[in-house]
Amino acid sequence: MSEEFQQTNSGASLTYPLEAGQIKKGGYIMIKDRPCKVINVSTSKTGKHGHAKANFVAIDIFNGKKIEDIIPTTHTTNVPNVNRFEYQLLDITDDEYCSLLDDNGNTRDDLQLPNYPDNLRNNIKKAFDNGKNCNISVLSACGIDQIVDFKESL
Repeated sequence: MSEEFQQTNSGASLTYPLEAGQIKKGGYIMIKDRPCKVINVSTSKTGKHGHAKANFVAIDIFNGKKIEDIIPTTHTTNVPNVNRFEYQLLDITDDEYCSLLDDNGNTRDDLQLPNYPDNLRNNIKKAFDNGKNCNISVLSACGIDQIVDFKESL
């Protein structure tokens, strides 16, 4: 008897669990279901009733918004799997989609010029319009891919 199962994405590979006390400045953390980079961590001492707590100040890696959260240091929280990829910019369409080439010769055309960080969209367009070769950095986390940086190359 043959049974068919529908394959779904559980999302389990998008994050991994880590004790809050192990997360340091410069690391990543999920706050309000958003992947964030930690810019400051302060820890309070154990009180009469409870655990030491870590106060996280972080920046959403895709929109730059500042977010804070307080988590007991012994509790487990989620950390996003964050990857950075480098591409060569081949073209920019009229609706601001980028045609990108990776080191293996594969192209992708599904990323638009970003709104964040400030001026990145205009700087990429200006360099491309001036005939410069541009290397594009793409950050990938939680099913989101976004252009986050670029460099002009010779």
